[in-house]
Amino acid sequence: MQYQISNQPVAGVQASCIVVTLDQSGKLSDAANAIDQASGGFIQARIDARDIEGKTAQTLLLPAVAGIGAERVLLVGTGKETLKSADAVKILNAIASATSGYSGNVALALAHLATDTLPAAWWAEQIAQAYGNALYKYTETKGKKDDAAEKRQPDSLTWLGDDVSAAFSKGEAIALGVAYAKELGNLPPNICTPSYLAAEAVKLGAAGALDVTILDEEELEKLGAGAFVSVAKGSSEPGKMIVMKYQGAADKNAAPHMILGKGITFDTGGISLKPGLNMDEMKYDMCGAASVLGTMKALLELKPAINVIGMITSAENMPAGHASKPGDVVTTLSGKTVEILNTDAEGRLVLCDAMTYGINNFKPASLVDIATLTGACMAALGRVNSGLFTTDETLAGELQNAAAYSGDKVWRLPLEDDYQELLDSNFADMANIGGPLAGATTAACFLSRFTEGTPWAHLDIAGTAWNSGGKAKGSTGRPVPLLVNYLLAK
Repeated sequence: MQYQISNQPVAGVQASCIVVTLDQSGKLSDAANAIDQASGGFIQARIDARDIEGKTAQTLLLPAVAGIGAERVLLVGTGKETLKSADAVKILNAIASATSGYSGNVALALAHLATDTLPAAWWAEQIAQAYGNALYKYTETKGKKDDAAEKRQPDSLTWLGDDVSAAFSKGEAIALGVAYAKELGNLPPNICTPSYLAAEAVKLGAAGALDVTILDEEELEKLGAGAFVSVAKGSSEPGKMIVMKYQGAADKNAAPHMILGKGITFDTGGISLKPGLNMDEMKYDMCGAASVLGTMKALLELKPAINVIGMITSAENMPAGHASKPGDVVTTLSGKTVEILNTDAEGRLVLCDAMTYGINNFKPASLVDIATLTGACMAALGRVNSGLFTTDETLAGELQNAAAYSGDKVWRLPLEDDYQELLDSNFADMANIGGPLAGATTAACFLSRFTEGTPWAHLDIAGTAWNSGGKAKGSTGRPVPLLVNYLLAK
């Protein structure tokens, strides 16, 4: 999609649709008032008829009106109070949903909504993402495709106001990354295997400035990554560890910032088998990996002057005669031993060896892992906030700031030493679960033992990576917006 900036009089703007606003008191924005006057009071007549009340994100589509250049007018409510970011996003999503099916140009008279808290650049960035969400549609494994319907979408967006071109570019890059992460998450697990994710990383590398390395299961076993292998060996699909190196900084040797995604492309629970109900959704257990690929895609579009390592640790967790059993003890790449009390706590096993590999080989300035790790986090935070765990206050602040700006929310959960004893084992250095209480925290405690002093944070996205049930079912692409904003601030 193309993005344009214009300062021409609103009534004369040529567009398939122009978007203007009113608040809940019925007050029209200056742009809406200009159109109302040029059309002989057409908008005010609709307000007087109570066709629209101006509630937050309420919309009313009006047909072509004599006296204005646009073919349609979308009237959007902004509510009755100063807009918070969550309400602003609702408004932008409503606009994108209402106009994404029109070809031609959509003009946006929204500059008056900008504030010190939500500047014009923020609005432009978010509207680009809103259109990305509105236009995304999964079709890959559907037999009948309506090509004509897919092609019907805006050719361009015109922002009526000051130049926000850079913000549009950033928002579009994030939207591309989100759509990519959604697509990977939504693919069925017989297609999106560890080998598929590895091939996607190679494609990204070929298309942009990425150096990609793939370590297979056999290599990792030789290296001593016993925790990873304990998960991967139960499947006929070979496990992979994927490393993507982006070097955008002037100093190519500057310590990189690492993001590491859990990529369990299907999780049966292994020998500790999950219940059958909704098990199909365990294809989403690789959404951490998808978010890393989506973030790297966005970085290739934006080309920031930083060094980033994107890592994915990927396997299937399956029951088999040679799969790990509860009670097994395995030796991690770090040399620490783990008693596997539950084979369904596999994500931390593949992540810990990847953390050790990444820290030993790249000496990162920071490490953030992203994982659909625990149902306990979902139970605590639902589908609104991702769980944030770290003892590094600087890193916590950076991630919280990125979350607040992007609207990709996080909530910080405890990571205190008092919880570590729940992982005690009589037969190994630690167990892979800590019992029925504080499950999200004990999972983070487990990972913390493999950080080796590196500034580290853990994002548990079990509740936010996908939506369940009905028409809403599907990957969300989170936390790509959070990760991109976090890395761009480095």
